Amino acid sequence: MRKQIGATVLAMAMACSLMAGCSSGSGVTTAAAATEAAKEESKEEAKEESKEEAKDEAKDEAKDTSAEAENTGSEEGSGKKYVIGLAMNTQTNPFFVDVKDGVQKAADEHGIELYITDAQDDPTIQMKDVENLITKKPDAIIIDTCDSDAIVSSIEACNEAGIPVFTMDREANGGEVISHIGYDAIKSGRMAGQYLVDTLGGKGKIVEIQGIMGTNVAQNRSQGFNEVMKDNPDMEIVACQVADFDRAKGMSVMENILQANPEIDGLYAANDEMLLGALEAMEAAGRTDEIVKIGCDAIDDTLDAMKAGKVDATIAEPPFFLGKAILNTAYDYLEGKQVEPYVILDNQLVTQDTVDSLVTKE
Repeated sequence: MRKQIGATVLAMAMACSLMAGCSSGSGVTTAAAATEAAKEESKEEAKEESKEEAKDEAKDEAKDTSAEAENTGSEEGSGKKYVIGLAMNTQTNPFFVDVKDGVQKAADEHGIELYITDAQDDPTIQMKDVENLITKKPDAIIIDTCDSDAIVSSIEACNEAGIPVFTMDREANGGEVISHIGYDAIKSGRMAGQYLVDTLGGKGKIVEIQGIMGTNVAQNRSQGFNEVMKDNPDMEIVACQVADFDRAKGMSVMENILQANPEIDGLYAANDEMLLGALEAMEAAGRTDEIVKIGCDAIDDTLDAMKAGKVDATIAEPPFFLGKAILNTAYDYLEGKQVEPYVILDNQLVTQDTVDSLVTKE
């Protein structure tokens, strides 16, 4: 339509210029000017048409790109629907609740169905849980062990059934495990010990509260902590008690320790649950301010206590990301990808100065 209008204008301009030429001596110049004007108009119209065509092409390309992105997303992975068993050691400890939430988040992202069990921190129950999971014939089983030795026979049963096994946080002392993911427990203990050394100037009376000593995590955290204590002879451990990673037991143990020790400068609890229980005992005894306190895990309740000035520090081992990592590893294995047999996630010291910047979950 624009081309037709342009041609009409050009014809009219030429006619006018011819008529003017008959009545004036400048006819040639006028006609040439009219012709140039018509050409310029035609160029502008061509530019407009080119812009319109470019817009249409851009829209088409955008549609193609969107469709390609959708296709790419749908082609990620084989599309197979997997079923994975998750044998949790407990679901009453907030740390392991967050672990389970991380596993669930990753499972939802991959469209994986989970069978979840809770052993209530009882190795015997966990053995039965794994037996039941085997009967469901899942594509894989993930285990967070109650006891590193007791779980071996259950892992061997999975091996015999041809079900790949993955462990997290606490290692197993036997059986064939495709991949284990956890944090460096010895490093955590060392970091906690060094924090007390630095804060107390290398001298003080120290209390250690240990976790479930049948697990490698409790053993290794204690090992790392005591290595630092031995390197600093003026750091005297006046009490060392087991509280099984439990808040109520942590409170009870600390009550007894406070009664027996009128002077305590520092406390290391091998997890935050025991630390929070010990904190209750210290508050009841009116001795909170005199003791430097550090735990491990960086669960929400501890972070809140740090922000309130009640706890000095903890070692961050975010459980949510641990859960996501083990599920993603199991998925990659089932998809035929190579996975690392042993993966150590990064942990870090968190103090009251850095607590606000810590990210522990999505």
